[in-house]
Amino acid sequence: MTFNLLPAPCRVTGRSDLLERRLRRYHPHFQGAVRTLAMRHPRLADLAASFPALLFALAVPRTRLDPARAIACVVDGAPLAQAAAAADLPLWLRKLPPEAFARPVPRLPDGELFRRQIANHLPRSLKLAPCWLQLVAEAAELAHAPMTVWIAREFIREPRRVRTARLRLICLWAWFSSQRTTLGHDLIERPWTPDLGIDAARLAAEDWRTVVALHTNLGRLPIADMWLRPGRMAGYEFVPLDCIAAITEEAKAMRNCLRTLGSSLAHNHSRLWSIRKDGERIATLRISRRYRDPLPNLVELQGPGNAEVSRELWWVARQWLHKHDLSQLDMRQFDWGTAPIDRESWTLLWRPYWLAKRRIPQWLPVAPSRTALELL
Repeated sequence: MTFNLLPAPCRVTGRSDLLERRLRRYHPHFQGAVRTLAMRHPRLADLAASFPALLFALAVPRTRLDPARAIACVVDGAPLAQAAAAADLPLWLRKLPPEAFARPVPRLPDGELFRRQIANHLPRSLKLAPCWLQLVAEAAELAHAPMTVWIAREFIREPRRVRTARLRLICLWAWFSSQRTTLGHDLIERPWTPDLGIDAARLAAEDWRTVVALHTNLGRLPIADMWLRPGRMAGYEFVPLDCIAAITEEAKAMRNCLRTLGSSLAHNHSRLWSIRKDGERIATLRISRRYRDPLPNLVELQGPGNAEVSRELWWVARQWLHKHDLSQLDMRQFDWGTAPIDRESWTLLWRPYWLAKRRIPQWLPVAPSRTALELL
């Protein structure tokens, strides 16, 4: 038989001290609310040790969550799983320390498979726990459960390399990677898979964003005014790159970055041409104004992989350029950031995401926004 030799007041004091130490582990901004709830009933106070996330979620409920039913479950001595269900809180959060909670807990994925997967990637560092939970919550909201597990894993592996700055972009790319009947999926060259590392995922998402920008800048119709006319000179053929398909094919064949020039084309700052001989692509030419010269110039002329081309080809390109009456060209430019984005392409691209998420995020508005595109 075991005897507790401590007087009752000592036991109470010791329990109070232990509870106070646990409550102090919560974020300072929310300690008052958590402490107030814990003082309402001993069973609520016990949550500080048995289920810190549930105590926090009941003290600092998210929008539209009424914690009354879950609080009643706890006070009545119901199983923690029942109380968590009443609070719409997944049980896997039970393993997180109080330090993890720096804002109201949003809705998070759950289910047997998800619990098993996320359990392998829980944060061990108390310092990193809030950031980990924020990333997991954002990934769950922006993408899907597999992406949520992936971001949890990548953050645990290399926390310094997982930055929130491009999380929206990576999540959008990952979401569209699984939506095979959408335009967003069609524009992806390398889809998201769970075996990708964070650096590879970031590069693939950036590539996708470049193609998205090209489509939303140019739309489905060819560029009406290419400034110059197609033609031949000294055995070389000058072919206009006047639409998305032509630009994309040239970029792939010549291994260059033409797809990044969508904004320049939309603002009437550039025109692109393919130089070919006997049907073979020889070089890519970019025409633009230079400095204060109001007339068109040969600003870039490069071979496959951005290789330098011969002096002869520069001379041929110049001869072709000067076959035109340059004084009659209209090369008025939009100020940067003022060229309209193609509304049809914008809506076609993002509508599936809006419908699936049942909302239109402020960062991805209905009205085409060049700022929103650049901030992804």
